[in-house]
Amino acid sequence: MQQKNIFSILALFVMAIIFAQAPLPQGFSYAKDKIPDLEIDLRYAKKNNFVGQKIDGYTTEKAILSTKTAEALFAAQQEFGRIGLGLKLFDGYRPQRAVDHFVRWAKIPSDTLMKAQFYPNIPKSELFIKQYISTHSGHSRGSSIDVTLIDFNTCEELDMGSPYDFFGKISNLDYQDLNTKERSNRELLQRVMIKYGFRPYAQEWWHFTLNHEPFPKTYFDFVIE
Repeated sequence: MQQKNIFSILALFVMAIIFAQAPLPQGFSYAKDKIPDLEIDLRYAKKNNFVGQKIDGYTTEKAILSTKTAEALFAAQQEFGRIGLGLKLFDGYRPQRAVDHFVRWAKIPSDTLMKAQFYPNIPKSELFIKQYISTHSGHSRGSSIDVTLIDFNTCEELDMGSPYDFFGKISNLDYQDLNTKERSNRELLQRVMIKYGFRPYAQEWWHFTLNHEPFPKTYFDFVIE
């Protein structure tokens, strides 16, 4: 009986290790720890992305942010919540090895599996030229995020005129050919995010970077696990 109890305790100990969250570098937090009601759809941890496969460095769908970014995002989430909306996070911290994966993929002209969904009007050879892909990403500094708005009750995404990670002019902030609702939704997202210390990116309505980010010159490469 005593031996059986020892094995039970050891089994519980092993399970605890397996399911424990990995320790993060100082200054980083798991997004859900800081923003429990944040919706997360970490696309690069799955196959529904412009590459069409799970991306290097994303071993689990646990979003990570610099702690300062998480705190600012929490404040934005609180404001959206007062009008029945919430934030969905598509990406936060991105390991450098993931960026390297994008670069390798971009150099294979024949691999256009997801072209129709994500870049139908742009030749793959122009993704670097048009700066949709680069050798470094602000995401690897931990304070850039990709987000959209959702209805807090249904979790349905608000219509922003183009889907997340769609490479094309329709995703630009200055794109004019939007209907009233699409324009209003984009303006609301931009207005509140700017209010809480984020700056937008002109080519992607979903992309924001924290002003005065804590690691402005460091590109991290620890795995998301």
